[in-house]
Amino acid sequence: MTSLSPNAATVARMIDHTLLKPEATAAAVAALIAEAIELGTYSVCVSPSMLPLTIPAGADLKVAVVCGFPSGKHHSSIKAAEAALAIAQGADEIDMVIDIGAAKAGRFADVQADIAAVRASIPAPKVLKVIIESAALTDAEIVAVCEAAVAADADFVKTSTGFHAAGGATVHAVRLMKQTVDDRARVKASGGVRSLNDALAMMEAGATRLGVSGSAAILASPAQNKPTSAY
Repeated sequence: MTSLSPNAATVARMIDHTLLKPEATAAAVAALIAEAIELGTYSVCVSPSMLPLTIPAGADLKVAVVCGFPSGKHHSSIKAAEAALAIAQGADEIDMVIDIGAAKAGRFADVQADIAAVRASIPAPKVLKVIIESAALTDAEIVAVCEAAVAADADFVKTSTGFHAAGGATVHAVRLMKQTVDDRARVKASGGVRSLNDALAMMEAGATRLGVSGSAAILASPAQNKPTSAY
């Protein structure tokens, strides 16, 4: 395993090492897995069509898969079926995208029902993360969507797909999401985390998981802050 600073090693164990580019190949995913193991990340996060993955025996590496990605504009039944198939093909965790338009329209009961449909298709202990696209929402909408996710028994609320024009994670959004869910769910910061200091700032704000594609560069960058403890 690559030798990392104490800060970087702590951050590595919070990273979902991510490859979601449409042009991703099986060879690129194999390289992603090898790099994740070398860096000591928590998981790899890939598109559902890349499953099943070949994880070397003995590797301490989870598999996360996106669902309804990246628009969230899929019928709930399709998201649920996609999530269930991913779990059947070896995924440990599902990162689903909500219908952002429903949230913008104030239809938070529909958002909750959408999340609940996916939750029902992948019962605990499989992990469900809910991507809310926080940069596209007002603070009030972020709070309401996080409450919907908690009510639907999600394990995490997650800032972003990394594909939306509005942008990715911000410290403000992560802090607000953490304040909203408290200890009822966890927070994943994704999109725009490009340095070790960025990662540490997200952790300080309350994130306990990070969605990162450039993990090696981030973990090799200098940092001035100390990480908060994970849970």
